[in-house]
Amino acid sequence: MKKVFVAFVAMLFTVFSLSGTRTVTAAKASPGERLFVKNCAVCHANGKNIINPAKTLHRKILELNGVKKPADIVDKMRHPGPGMTRFDEKTIPDRDAKAIAEYVLKTFK
Repeated sequence: MKKVFVAFVAMLFTVFSLSGTRTVTAAKASPGERLFVKNCAVCHANGKNIINPAKTLHRKILELNGVKKPADIVDKMRHPGPGMTRFDEKTIPDRDAKAIAEYVLKTFK
């Protein structure tokens, strides 16, 4: 059963990473967008969530889960729930985490 689950997640990862993620050009992308694409888009392409489809990055869903401001998103990055990679300050410095959070709140409405 575990092998089936791992294979399923790997398949979803491949499908979502190949479809729906747009290429970001350095000249047009904000720092938050570039960082989001680099660190988050694998699982959250277009604001979706491949691990838990009910918990997207769209504002209404975020607010239902108590996420209303950039600091809330940074907190989720630092202390995620099951299935999400933990991004500590060494991995993504606070300045970059805040840029990602602001991008998410601005983009996925």
